[in-house]
Amino acid sequence: MPDSAPSRSVRRSAMDMLARREHSRGELRHKLRDKGYDEEAIDATLDALGAEKLLSDRRFAEAFIHARVGRGWGPARIEAELRQRQVDEALIADCLAACGEDWTRRAAQARQKKFGRALPEDYAQRARQARFLQYRGFSGDTIRQVLRDEEYA
Repeated sequence: MPDSAPSRSVRRSAMDMLARREHSRGELRHKLRDKGYDEEAIDATLDALGAEKLLSDRRFAEAFIHARVGRGWGPARIEAELRQRQVDEALIADCLAACGEDWTRRAAQARQKKFGRALPEDYAQRARQARFLQYRGFSGDTIRQVLRDEEYA
């Protein structure tokens, strides 16, 4: 990469963004493009940052998954958010599998935090809790298990 003023400016902007938080390559590319930088300068900068291990989609995905699991999100919502941030599908699947979460236990914790320990008594309560868990990104099978099984209450 030539050491020109525009390329230094792109790098400085990228480093400023990375200093605040991890970004995916696609997310960083979009933000730099919005600032009006040249596509070639952006690509060269992102390639250099990747080679220097300052930019990593895997590291971003792992940190993102960890943060969202802590907020009570399920795998479907996390996957959708990562796709929106232009992370590769295979990498998303790999990182979600490697995180080692018990999604049923996480769904039960999210349900209990919102609705308490008692299982729903009628259809309306059950439907409300199921919609909540579905919005959070848990699968139908996980939701059914959490709403039926006393073990998770």
